[in-house]
Amino acid sequence: MTPLSLYLCSLLKNNKLLICYNYLHTHGAPLHLVDRAARKTRLARLLDMNFRAVFRGRVTGKVLAQQSGAKNYREATMCTSSASGQDMTNWLWSIYNETKKQTEVMSKNSVNPNTIFANNEMSLHDIEIYGFDYDYTLAFYSRHLHTLIFNIARDILIQEHRYPEGLREYEYIPNFVVRGLHYDVQKALLMKIDAFHYIQLGTVYRGLHPVPDKEVIAMYDGCHVPLENMSDFYGKSSHGHTMKQFMDIFSLPEMNLLCCVNDYFMKHNIDYEPVHLYKDVKAAIGDVHVKGIMYRAVEADMENYISYGEQTHAVLKKLYEDGKKMFLITNSPFDFVDRGMNYIVGKDWRDLFDIVIVQADKPGFFNDRRKPFRRVTDKGVLHWDRIHKLEKGKIYKQGNLYEFLRLTGWRGSKVLYFGDHIYSDLADLTLKHGWRTGAIIPELRKEIKIMNTEQYVHLMTWLQGLTGLIEHMQVHRDPASQSVVQEWIKEREAMRSQTKDIFNSQFGSLFRTYHNPTYFSRRLSRFADIYMASLSCLLNYDFQHTFFPRRTPLQHESPFWPEQTTGGL
Repeated sequence: MTPLSLYLCSLLKNNKLLICYNYLHTHGAPLHLVDRAARKTRLARLLDMNFRAVFRGRVTGKVLAQQSGAKNYREATMCTSSASGQDMTNWLWSIYNETKKQTEVMSKNSVNPNTIFANNEMSLHDIEIYGFDYDYTLAFYSRHLHTLIFNIARDILIQEHRYPEGLREYEYIPNFVVRGLHYDVQKALLMKIDAFHYIQLGTVYRGLHPVPDKEVIAMYDGCHVPLENMSDFYGKSSHGHTMKQFMDIFSLPEMNLLCCVNDYFMKHNIDYEPVHLYKDVKAAIGDVHVKGIMYRAVEADMENYISYGEQTHAVLKKLYEDGKKMFLITNSPFDFVDRGMNYIVGKDWRDLFDIVIVQADKPGFFNDRRKPFRRVTDKGVLHWDRIHKLEKGKIYKQGNLYEFLRLTGWRGSKVLYFGDHIYSDLADLTLKHGWRTGAIIPELRKEIKIMNTEQYVHLMTWLQGLTGLIEHMQVHRDPASQSVVQEWIKEREAMRSQTKDIFNSQFGSLFRTYHNPTYFSRRLSRFADIYMASLSCLLNYDFQHTFFPRRTPLQHESPFWPEQTTGGL
């Protein structure tokens, strides 16, 4: 039963609503013919359908008189129109207390963090070929890597871009930002935006400090960001767009560095051009990857940077033993991938893959037909010969997906590709080529564990119940009722901030802005057939398993299944 239905059931415990109950009873099935649980459900449904009509005064006196008599109508309207201010206040608070009591005893089944979640129906029985990205898909990294990237890029700004030496005072802040945020390049503001292009107030930061809501509203003439100001399809700021979206896990140190440099300039009253700052930080972060600095550091200290707990070897072995074909398409160089896979899987890792493609230059790999494949030796020597087929045991560089499809014949929904970047890894594959896609979202495991806590369950259940109260009781326009409703609204706002802080005190959950999906979450649901915390989740399913998306009711639909409840941040 939905929280709203539970809330409506709780109203029956208040004697002043018995007349309304009697009215509904006369127009429903005889309640004494069904058991107590069914009676409660039946009554809740009746209340759901008639609550607005009775309590908002939408049902005319004539209709009620025809159906239940003029006397009953007069008695029913006494609940809302004839009560004194003090009576209304007492009545509303009694409903509040009963509703809160109901939410305190509600329980919720815990979600298994190792579950694979479906946005689209998909059967593993139909999947013959499995493809993988490397970084944050096959290989997972510790937070030490983010600190490394931050420090190197910070030093590049100082040494090569002549930024102040004082920036060395700043260190990487592990829990400051979350993935999926937007950065206004021209205003130097980092913020969280929902699926409808609305800024979540309280999540706008200039440097390391929040920007007051009034200032945000003044700058954007409200909270909405027009489509023409948003980033392009791949989350980048280009062609006059002012917003850059950070979708990559590697972008966490970049966001940190942007905030720290902005903070330093503001703290020291240095006049600067935000666009130059953004481009310099972006270039410094790019150098960490392009110049191979990060790769050499990881290769020199695998144990410190690579997390070996994701059971990648077990997943690949299971697929191999079942006769599945596998391929790897990554932007990372071969030497880096080879050393990492030797550490994670073993020296025979290449025997598991039918095709290995490195330095693919995704997302260009999926769209650019001009770049041919080039074979590369284990020592990095490039061959000049034309590629007529992609052979097992050999390594290929660059290329493009159209040539890949021509040489392999691997087309359509029999291919499932896993990656962590919603745009660069998954979007083109599902929109243009009909492959099935799986998103790896490492943050999912932590967020689910938070959602399973008793604190979160109670908080969200009461937040839903209180929202229902406000929604239905706002129709009482007398001063006493409005005063009570305003107190409820203030409590709801405080609870919404509390739910945000549970996940991340600056930006909240990766998946929700209060009740709405985030911009990130909406893209995830559009471009990924399934999503999970790590590839190890595949070990919990056999290869005949079909994933079914949960049918959550649309706003105009009634929830047909009792367990379909909503929640979130």
